[in-house]
Amino acid sequence: MSNQGLIIEERSRDIGDFLVGRLIPFRKKRMVGPFIFIDHMGPALIKKGNYMDVDQHPHIGLSTLTYMLEGELMHQDSIGTNQRISPGSVNWMVAGKGVTHTERTPHDLRDGREFTAHGYQIWVALPKELEDIEPEFHHIDVKDLPSWSDSGAHYRLIAGKGYGHTSPLPVHSDLFMVEIKTEELYELKIKGELQGEIGICIVKGAIEACDDHIEEGNMLVSKIEDSCFITLKPNTHVLLFGGEPFTEERHIFWNFVSTSKEKIEGAKKQWQNHEFPVVPNDTTYIPLPINTLKRS
Repeated sequence: MSNQGLIIEERSRDIGDFLVGRLIPFRKKRMVGPFIFIDHMGPALIKKGNYMDVDQHPHIGLSTLTYMLEGELMHQDSIGTNQRISPGSVNWMVAGKGVTHTERTPHDLRDGREFTAHGYQIWVALPKELEDIEPEFHHIDVKDLPSWSDSGAHYRLIAGKGYGHTSPLPVHSDLFMVEIKTEELYELKIKGELQGEIGICIVKGAIEACDDHIEEGNMLVSKIEDSCFITLKPNTHVLLFGGEPFTEERHIFWNFVSTSKEKIEGAKKQWQNHEFPVVPNDTTYIPLPINTLKRS
């Protein structure tokens, strides 16, 4: 690989009964534009006794983006949101000064049937001046996201701006997230279409970039102005994401992101003392992982 880019391989980790592949943060690349955390969930077979249940946990200083490729999840939060998410739609929760939420397999799918859950959990850091805003939640249905085709490649703009389109998702910084699926060999144009840093996550298939053959389960990171010639193989599925990087360093511990270590320490104490807002009618609680190493 040339020094213009970096290839990151998914590192597996367990979340309850599920195995996810973490892409960032990575020791050599903590963020891509404002994107600070990406977990690849599944594909996992959901069946009786093996449902997805992530109990109450807190966030500060970021927005969470949930994007499902297969299967469905139910999101509930301390703002009072109760929102189901289906493939292609977007759940966007702005944590700001502090929010608590859960994500679970919907009740009507807990009837013994088997189905696949596959998607991405993504965190986008908020600008420094907006880290303490009031929490918000937004859901954008798949039919409301810009989509178009080009020479056998099918595009969907999930967030931000790119390729002359703007997503209706209310983001807080200059960023983009684009999904592309190919039917045949396709030459990907990036320069002039996207701005900032770029991550190319290969969901399925393979790409050729900078004389390297890169398979699914990997991510290529580069600056837009340094990006080399990229070809997507037939029947390939990729996610492009990134944007303009922030000038300030971000610190991360567990589910907390901030420009201030003091704010993170305050959030840790707040969660330990059960002072965060709670999800209505939910008594679950994930304890602060005291022994977890700081990722800052």
